[in-house]
Amino acid sequence: MPGGKRYDFMNLPPRRTPDLTVSEPIVSSTTFPPVPRREVIDLTSSSIRDIANAGMGRADTAAFWFGESDMPTPDFIVESAIASLQRGETKYLHNLGTASLREAIAAYSSRLHGVDLPASRIAVTASGVSALMVATQMVVSPRDKVVVVTPIWPNIAEMPLLVGAQVVRHPLTVENGRWQLDMDALLKRLTPDIRMVVVNSPNNPTGWTITRAEQERLLAHCRRYGIWILSDDVYERLCFRPGEAVAPSMLRLAEPEDRLMVVNSFSKTWRMTGWRIGWLTMPEELMADLPKVIEYNTSCVPGFVQRGAEMAVSDPRGEASVAALHKELVASRAMLLDGLNAIGGIEVPDADGAMYAFLRIEGRADSLATAKALVAEVGLGLAPGSAFGSEAEGWLRWCYAAEKSKIADGLERLGRFLG
Repeated sequence: MPGGKRYDFMNLPPRRTPDLTVSEPIVSSTTFPPVPRREVIDLTSSSIRDIANAGMGRADTAAFWFGESDMPTPDFIVESAIASLQRGETKYLHNLGTASLREAIAAYSSRLHGVDLPASRIAVTASGVSALMVATQMVVSPRDKVVVVTPIWPNIAEMPLLVGAQVVRHPLTVENGRWQLDMDALLKRLTPDIRMVVVNSPNNPTGWTITRAEQERLLAHCRRYGIWILSDDVYERLCFRPGEAVAPSMLRLAEPEDRLMVVNSFSKTWRMTGWRIGWLTMPEELMADLPKVIEYNTSCVPGFVQRGAEMAVSDPRGEASVAALHKELVASRAMLLDGLNAIGGIEVPDADGAMYAFLRIEGRADSLATAKALVAEVGLGLAPGSAFGSEAEGWLRWCYAAEKSKIADGLERLGRFLG
């Protein structure tokens, strides 16, 4: 326990019922130590935040550590939320979200993936991370086994631990200069005792993006054994494969009754990270109980935030803003990758999506130490690979959702650091 006493839970004295007839303290630090659950203590804190906290103290830092765009939320979305506040829309709302927003999301997802998705399968959540937590709480119990394709954003792999489940990590590999998923090995790992498999595609931090053929194999296998699939599609609009403006979604393949839960968010696609709003697409069979779990987590999403989100997915300007973001990212990605390759001594496997370059510097195996040195010596803020799991040790994540001048500055700093 950082900054405090680490208790040996296996050897704590047994709890006893206090004898109320004697004058002694009912509560003592020995009988009832003031500590959280073991699952909470064992959670891994974010080393990304550690690096950011160190860099924020510098006057001149080129920060690429967080996964968000440098640009603000589009004005038409902001104006919709302001108008909502001015109308006094500040009351409690339905746990699953407003009917108009759920219908707008259903229409958007149906258009995007060529499916007929009813609003009755949509739940609005207080961020994408809240959607991930709610989905986990809906189907995962203590001692269940959850397989997670890694490296991955740390929150995703830690959530099953918080509910007392076991996490089995299945790492991506680098083959022929590209991030790859060994699907044969993954399917062998998905035995009948596995409760859920988690796939984030396009992937944070690597950018790896699953193919339609891989999705078909995974869905067929999980159907056979009754394994839940939790698909994190937050980066689905940030796909850079030629001819594919949208990453493949399991929604295109699945039947309504399949054990599939799909998470999405307004954070990346519409530059709304601070708004904290996302959504879940669930089987109809879960929808009756879902409001209870949302109620006990966040109750509901603020109405003015939902108004802004509704404008993002329903107004034509929403698609225009997404197209502009995609174009900017394509250019920034090319600039960053060209610059990294020109420096030399840096490995950057190819990937098809998200907003990150996941790189490795020759001779520097400790990613946290390297990230700290970059901040201290040249004011360059990158996320350490170790934050995304032990299989990502030695790597660094660079978010390129930034102005070209800032990326050029970052490349100059990195060159100076290595020079």
